[in-house]
Amino acid sequence: MSPVLVAVIGVVVLLVLLAVIVVSRYKVAGPNEAFIITGRRGKKSVDAVTSRVSYDTSGQKVVVGGGVFVVPFVQHRHVMDLSSRHIPVAVRGAITLRGVKVDLDGVAIVKVGGDEDAIRAAAQRFLQQQSGVVGFTQEVLSGALRSIVGRMSVEDVIRDRAAFAGQVAEEAEASLSGQGLVLDTFQIQDISAEGSYLKDLGRPEAARARQEADTAEADARRIAEQARLRAEEEIAIAERVLALRQAEIKAETDAA
Repeated sequence: MSPVLVAVIGVVVLLVLLAVIVVSRYKVAGPNEAFIITGRRGKKSVDAVTSRVSYDTSGQKVVVGGGVFVVPFVQHRHVMDLSSRHIPVAVRGAITLRGVKVDLDGVAIVKVGGDEDAIRAAAQRFLQQQSGVVGFTQEVLSGALRSIVGRMSVEDVIRDRAAFAGQVAEEAEASLSGQGLVLDTFQIQDISAEGSYLKDLGRPEAARARQEADTAEADARRIAEQARLRAEEEIAIAERVLALRQAEIKAETDAA
């Protein structure tokens, strides 16, 4: 085999290998994910209080909704999930303004923010343990729930759940956004109080409703009875008029 042919084959093989490497190392981020490209692994640090492990993400490249070539052996690609998470939140024995213990159940829809700053913040906290988003969100919202409940009565909480949930979301927003998280919605699903408090709370309203119904029924009966009496009176008057007219006609006939 001639040296020229060997060289050509070598070049072709090399080009094929390069093409395979390029294709295999070019990554495209999906609609619900972000790529974080690092040249080296961030410095590991452990929180002295919570024992949580985090990594320094300075100098990292964030790719959202696009593609990137990851240099082999030099760069690393990490995937951050941007999809919404449905997170249940339960609080037991929260103390209201008047000292009543209540249990609350709600659901939050949380996701990592779509801008680079939010993704970097979330990556620093959750990149290696993305399931930690659920636990962190539950902790933040549970604390916010207890804080807001402590400023309100049970009646206030029940009267407008949407407003109550809005206050809780506002209370938790700073803590969540600081870690790159966005709270899309938060809803209160169930509220219960110790003993028969809620049942007793509804008794006056139920009694008032029954009283109003009884009064309305009595008024309806009274109106119906008055209408019946008026009808009977009108019939009696008509009968008397008819009798008088008949008597007049008879008298006129007899006189003739």
